[in-house]
Amino acid sequence: MYFIYIIYSKKLDRYYVGTTDDVLKRMGEHNSGFYSEAYTVKGVPWVLSLSFECESSEKAYGIEKFLKRMKSRIFLDKVIVNPNILLEIQNKF
Repeated sequence: MYFIYIIYSKKLDRYYVGTTDDVLKRMGEHNSGFYSEAYTVKGVPWVLSLSFECESSEKAYGIEKFLKRMKSRIFLDKVIVNPNILLEIQNKF
């Protein structure tokens, strides 16, 4: 089972979109600086804004790519409020 997740950093006032098979473990990695050269190190602490289960890893990575390509905070805000948008996107992959 794979998930799309959106996390938020108040420090950076930014969202980050990722894909994982274990959301809690991944949140721990983001907030502990597990990957010392990663972008998210600068924004600790991160807060989980959305976790969305996908049918497969391929669909999860496809949705992640789509969300990152949008480059729109407004769109991410809409997805967080209405995760059903991701169902529609998932059905396209």
